[in-house]
Amino acid sequence: MTQKTEQAKWPQPDPALNGNALHQLQAEFMAHWQQIAQAAQQGTLPPLTDRRFSSPAWQNSPQHFMMAHLYLLSTETLKKMIEETTPPGPVRERLRFSVEQWNDAMSPANYFLTNPDALQAFSDTGGESLQKGFLNLLGDLRKGQISQSDESSFEVGHNLATTPGSVVFENPWFQLLQYAPQTPTVYRRPLLMVPPCINKYYILDLQAGNSLVEYAVSQGFTVFMISWRNPMATDTDGIQASSWDDYIEKGVLTAIDTVQQITGQKQINALGFCVGGTMLGSALAVARARGDNPVASVTLLTTLLDFDDTGILDVFVDEAHAAYREQLLGQGGLMTARELATTFSFLRPNELVWNYVVSNYLKGNAPPAFDLLFWNADGTNLPGPFFTWYFRNMYLENKLCRPGVLKVCSEPVDLSDLDMPAYVYGSKDDHIVPWKASFASARLLSGPVRYVLGASGHIAGVINPPARNRRNYWSNEAVEPRQSEPQAWFDQARSVPGSWWPDWAAWLGGHSGRKVKARSEQGAAGFPVLQAAPGQYVKVRA
Repeated sequence: MTQKTEQAKWPQPDPALNGNALHQLQAEFMAHWQQIAQAAQQGTLPPLTDRRFSSPAWQNSPQHFMMAHLYLLSTETLKKMIEETTPPGPVRERLRFSVEQWNDAMSPANYFLTNPDALQAFSDTGGESLQKGFLNLLGDLRKGQISQSDESSFEVGHNLATTPGSVVFENPWFQLLQYAPQTPTVYRRPLLMVPPCINKYYILDLQAGNSLVEYAVSQGFTVFMISWRNPMATDTDGIQASSWDDYIEKGVLTAIDTVQQITGQKQINALGFCVGGTMLGSALAVARARGDNPVASVTLLTTLLDFDDTGILDVFVDEAHAAYREQLLGQGGLMTARELATTFSFLRPNELVWNYVVSNYLKGNAPPAFDLLFWNADGTNLPGPFFTWYFRNMYLENKLCRPGVLKVCSEPVDLSDLDMPAYVYGSKDDHIVPWKASFASARLLSGPVRYVLGASGHIAGVINPPARNRRNYWSNEAVEPRQSEPQAWFDQARSVPGSWWPDWAAWLGGHSGRKVKARSEQGAAGFPVLQAAPGQYVKVRA
């Protein structure tokens, strides 16, 4: 739980050691180069497991196959140079990130003349593949982003975000959705979901059968959802000047109060996902500082409360970047969805950038229809003051995890005040919220915590419907996060096949009170139905 403004003084490298390491790397590189050249002459180059070069076209073209081997040798040598000659710390991490970006960009698979798959497609189609690829490129240039999914196959409210419900409240920051019951009886205590405002809420309500909202409603929970407004450059009501405090006070806390009034429940359950979890934790700490206790249980999905370890995003976090953003956006304006999307895509460039460059442009393929990737391209803008405050106080200075240091809505917040039961989920391969960071965040809560670790990444680990019977998760009923370090917890955990959703539903049911007859109408006196779900805010495209 350190401040990242307190830069460590890293030891200076020993020039002799660096010289020896470089000499050794050079010798190894030349020896391996000669081995590859000799094997290529003899036709004995081994197959490559790297999926960029695993197709038969690479092995059937000796020149291209040798090029792929030499490329991988070069990238591995560059990585070793960073590790051997750079002292640990921010400099090494940034060099590593920069070199990996360069390595990925320079792959021979990314260029038409050095990709035998693309050349074979050109030959097989009489040039039509390259013509289609050029048209795909022109379309993406007009759109301003690489197409990752067939966007014509999806429409929000038609085959995405289709769980039946109504908008029962609206202000300039969010619309509140209440979903219709799908069971004769429902748990008395409702559930409010707080999604990240950096994305649209329907990541939790994708296609039928792939929706956490649909699943929760089918289990007898009365579910409410915050649908954040997507601020636009053309808006004239001041939304672009909104602060973190605005989103906490007029967003999360207002939503909690509204759900209480609609359902008549003094306490509700709440779930936060990613940045939504950070906002929810902040809001509940504000409520506790005011003497309120509106939430009986909290669920946090891939959430950072302790920002000491932010994984690969750490390369962007320093005082200079924070000051630049504050000068540019601190008084108003927008952190655009396009810039956010580009940043996140280049955290995994092979999967989210170059993969589509090769398929869409070099081979002329149309991207397949994929609901999650459609959502990924349907981004949101963020008000500049909100973003800059969040970046400095969370990512740079890591204040939220230190009791009483950070003021939110004029209240000094202390996460240890949150003593309600908590279900905290992390994803094992999450590159945005490393699982050990989510584990560290769970340790800040003082109530009973059930920590569950799911397989896969930031999104795919969360969206894992039970019917598909995919992946697995780890749990450790004997040890809570406060009693263990993350690796020790994992070493003692048991692996459970399939989705973590039933485990969470069983836990949540234990904190939701008895069941009562379901009401057929949404809203209540003073909170009339304004329109059908999914509402209008979610349909505004950046």
